[in-house]
Amino acid sequence: MNLLPKSSTEFSSTDYWDSFFKKRGKKAFEWYGEYLELCEILHKYIKTTDKILIIGCGNSTLGIDLHNVGYSQIVNIDVSHVVIKEMKTKVKPGLEFLQMDALNTTFEDCSFSVVLDKGTLDALMPDSTQSTLDQIDKLFHETDRVLKQGGRYICISLLQVHILKYLLEQFTELGWMIRVCRCPEAENKSISEGGRGLPVFAVICTKLKKMAQMKLVYEVCLYGDTIQRMESIDEMLAAIKAAQDAAMICTGLNRCSLTDSGEVVIDLTKPNEKEPRYTVIVADKDDVKDASNMTFAAFIVPQRREHEWLFGVPEGRKTLVKSSGFDRLAIVHLHRDHIYTSLKDVQEETADVIMRLSPPIKNNSKAPIIPYLSVGSDIGNCKEIARGESKMSGGYVIEEIEDSDKNILRRLIFLSNQNCIQSEAKLKTVKIRGKVSTVIDYSYLACDHHTYMTLGVNMVAKPKDMFDMLVIGLGGGALSMYLHACFKQATINTVDIDPVVHKIAKEHFGLKENKNLKVTIDDGIQFIHSVSTRDDKFRVVLFDVDSKDSTLGVSCPPMGFLEEDLLLAVYNCLEDKGVFLLNFVCRVANIRTQIWEKLQQIFSQVLSIKLKQEVNELVFCFKSEPMISYKDAAIQFNSLVKNYKLQGNDVVDIVELENLICYK
Repeated sequence: MNLLPKSSTEFSSTDYWDSFFKKRGKKAFEWYGEYLELCEILHKYIKTTDKILIIGCGNSTLGIDLHNVGYSQIVNIDVSHVVIKEMKTKVKPGLEFLQMDALNTTFEDCSFSVVLDKGTLDALMPDSTQSTLDQIDKLFHETDRVLKQGGRYICISLLQVHILKYLLEQFTELGWMIRVCRCPEAENKSISEGGRGLPVFAVICTKLKKMAQMKLVYEVCLYGDTIQRMESIDEMLAAIKAAQDAAMICTGLNRCSLTDSGEVVIDLTKPNEKEPRYTVIVADKDDVKDASNMTFAAFIVPQRREHEWLFGVPEGRKTLVKSSGFDRLAIVHLHRDHIYTSLKDVQEETADVIMRLSPPIKNNSKAPIIPYLSVGSDIGNCKEIARGESKMSGGYVIEEIEDSDKNILRRLIFLSNQNCIQSEAKLKTVKIRGKVSTVIDYSYLACDHHTYMTLGVNMVAKPKDMFDMLVIGLGGGALSMYLHACFKQATINTVDIDPVVHKIAKEHFGLKENKNLKVTIDDGIQFIHSVSTRDDKFRVVLFDVDSKDSTLGVSCPPMGFLEEDLLLAVYNCLEDKGVFLLNFVCRVANIRTQIWEKLQQIFSQVLSIKLKQEVNELVFCFKSEPMISYKDAAIQFNSLVKNYKLQGNDVVDIVELENLICYK
């Protein structure tokens, strides 16, 4: 049976509605919610003493329900004589049903306090053709005519963009105050019954006397009871579209698996705040057997652990989903600059959104109970140490967090790229002259690519060799300090463009300069060109610098560091037995191929290590044959860290290394 319109044009035809009501019979079809779902909004904006006109009433029981709870002056009108004939059997004192066109009523001017429209505007406005707009102009003119000053036009609508835009423009021209509220109960009922409701809105337009230079009022109430003031029609359109887009995403998640389409990322922001409070990433298991009946849980990532491989990259999150035993996880990231008191509070605050991200569930007669998972029993400890601004890199924050092994880690984060840890150091406690102090542990390397960079140095140098090394990119100085600890006789010159980063490294990450460890503040590209013609050469050149523009597909290094003329300059900087070590992060296959071919044309031997739990790829570029193989270098490196008491165990697994090496 055709109960829903085949097209939006049919939805607005009188013949359709006559046919619709005959088919439907006595059971009202409440497309936009029934009285129980709308009563909170209606009671807020309609007084029991108001005289109410309900336009396009259909066979809805809304007018009857309002009358039953004390509203005593209600007039219902509809163009369909079929429905009015039926509804007249329900007439009571103070409740009328009249066959009348809302575009051409016979009521006196200023005779109503409220005009209530539930879906009528949507039905009359399937498009923005001139003939349609002429009809809507008549509707709005009649609404303006029959309403008293201070009266309200309350329109329950799905607010397609062409409808909302025209409504806002027309009532702005009239000088009315406009507020748009979401009707969550109408959506929640649909979800609880196994349906997937579109967002339903109530537009409250209050008739005011138009005055010259009067500031127009635009407000939205989309989440909870918080009312937000909008500065313009465009801002209001954007806010409502964001709510609709989120609902569409949730509807898609409710109906299918993400196995073949990647992840869905949603930011959750409190009303009147610009920065997100949570980011929720929805990921599905690869081998979902029954996409119509998936298991589902939420996973709360403790504060400041969102950078870890397991939580911070798609590959890691796939592993997390697989190990969880569920088909889908909603992985919740907590943002800095917000206060979170407990896991329970986070769960309660996100529960409504998490419910809407659930997968298809069979026999969903009631809302399922969703398990919440996490690491440990709390949301983690985080302490801000410092915050500042760099002209080169923007805002930054230095934080200390406790990891799963109870280690205290100090991190540098640039606020322009909060998903990336710029530098990380581990703290340790030592006794100095009988007093316990907290210091930087120089034996700790947070990044695996730093470990393999040091392995690359071992391929061209012995621990006690005297040679020159150039590091482009300082960060917190962890790599430079570690290389200095391993190769005490080497002279290490580290170049960074940002003097603030240099200051941070000294004050917060324990960087100590001496005759063998120097920092130069300069543009790395210009510095390499300037030293490429010198007689003094470097045994090792390392690039460990990130790009501020990741839209090009390369996150490390900036593309300027990969231009052929600069790579040739690097080649000229090296000793005959030297190596160029490149921290490379590229997500575009053809760009990687182009860079790789460029490196192979310049250097005699190129190999790489693709790290399993990092997005980084470490590229080794040799000017000639390396002094020793990577296996022998690993043995030397493992022995070195034990002899210097940097580590008690091997830092490189030789068997695993074999599987990581790549020659193309």
